[in-house]
Amino acid sequence: MMRRFLTLPDVAEALNISMSQTRALIKTGDLEGIQIGGRGQWRVEEAKLDEYIERQYAAQRESRAGTTGGAGTSVEDQARTARS
Repeated sequence: MMRRFLTLPDVAEALNISMSQTRALIKTGDLEGIQIGGRGQWRVEEAKLDEYIERQYAAQRESRAGTTGGAGTSVEDQARTARS
């Protein structure tokens, strides 16, 4: 059984990215997280991580089809464009 909430190090490991990249995803709202506890530690619900991953796949499919973005456009930029 998997946990419902992940820590930022767990998210960074799952996405194979750095902690600073993980924090940036939270800060920009590309990945939804919540702060809990007295020290305000971040947690990301597994379902939100799954949604983020699916958006990235969708953005890449659209990019390959030539419907969004352009050369040099990051996956996060493409996902933001797709959501707006």
